[in-house]
Amino acid sequence: METGTVKFHYESDGVELGPFAAFEELNAARQELARMGLLGVDENGIGFGNVSVRDGADDSFYVTGSGTGGLSDLGPEHYAKVTAWDFERNWLRCEGRTIASAESLTHAAVYAMAADVRAVAHGHDRALWHWLCERGSVTATDVAYGTPEMAREVMRLLRAGDVRQTKIFAMGGHKDGIVAFGSDLRQVVNTLTTTRNRARP
Repeated sequence: METGTVKFHYESDGVELGPFAAFEELNAARQELARMGLLGVDENGIGFGNVSVRDGADDSFYVTGSGTGGLSDLGPEHYAKVTAWDFERNWLRCEGRTIASAESLTHAAVYAMAADVRAVAHGHDRALWHWLCERGSVTATDVAYGTPEMAREVMRLLRAGDVRQTKIFAMGGHKDGIVAFGSDLRQVVNTLTTTRNRARP
């Protein structure tokens, strides 16, 4: 299963980020996701899972850097701030020394579609993925993660069905991949916890 590969084009200022307002909260949520097994390193040694939070009132957001899933603690240097994107060009602009997560266009699609969303998380969970797929809360199976097509699929899901209410969906073309979002990081973690409990036999 392909994972962790950045597929977008990007521009970056290359300047290390300083501490930002949501830094401690992001790290705490990330560590909780790691304890749940939703974030970490796969059998091939590739990091998976990422989390982001919106910055202020606009659509820019802070997101964990690509390949950081295996790190126990993150500093500001492990985050990128995504400030602009273009789905059609498969492009984004970011600040910071690290490359923004490979899932950044998916995060951007959620923020672009829902002004009330303040946080997004992507993780891997096989049972939860199957459960969501069976219920139709899933992107098309022929659409790969980290692509403009995935961004469009996310926007389609948020326009139709009950995903806006459940705040969680599976990525059909990215086995085990799930995305949750909410008004803050606590709501995102709670959604992942409660939905995963429902998905367990």
